[in-house]
Order: sequence, then C-alpha cells, then structure tokens
Amino acid sequence: MTVISKVIRPLRSGQITIPAAFRRALGIDEDTLLRISVKGSELRIEPVSVEYKAKDGDWFKSLYDEFAPARNELAEKFSEDEINQLIDTAVMEVRKERHARRA
Repeated sequence: MTVISKVIRPLRSGQITIPAAFRRALGIDEDTLLRISVKGSELRIEPVSVEYKAKDGDWFKSLYDEFAPARNELAEKFSEDEINQLIDTAVMEVRKERHARRA
C-alpha cells in the first residue's frame, strides 16, 4: 500500500481541503459522502456509500404528483439557477434556525 502524506492548514472556520491527489486515489467527487472520526490523535476521513430505498414509493410518487402544478408554475417564472438559489437560501435559513435552537 502506498502512503501519501501532505501538510495542510485548516481555514479560519476549521474547514480543510482534501488535496486532489487524495480525492483521486479514493474516488471522491462532489457527490461522495464522507465519514469523519477521531481515533486517538488521528482524524480519519473515509468515503462511504449509502443506499436508501423508499419503503413506499407510491406514497412518494403521489406527493410528487401533488406538487406538479407548483413545480410547473415555478418553472415558468424562474430559471433553474434561480430556483436552485432559492432552495439554497431556504436550506441555509433552516440550518441557522436549528443552530440557534441548539445554542
């Protein structure tokens, strides 16, 4: 097994960038989920795969169909980028609210 090692500096917020060579070696891309853990004095990051199967696909399909008129109306009024930005903003607001409740 080849060992790759590199010294990096975390950002002020504590974020780190996984070097490209490491991502390539592990097959990590923007859709990969990562498990992070501490073992002794080591920080471990490993890619994980998650399989989720809905127990009741009919329920989900009926819910999806129920919102079809709203989706179509939004598609006529906003571009895909604008819709994605609205979703991102809503997700950030929910996260802020949850964080505030925990504090």
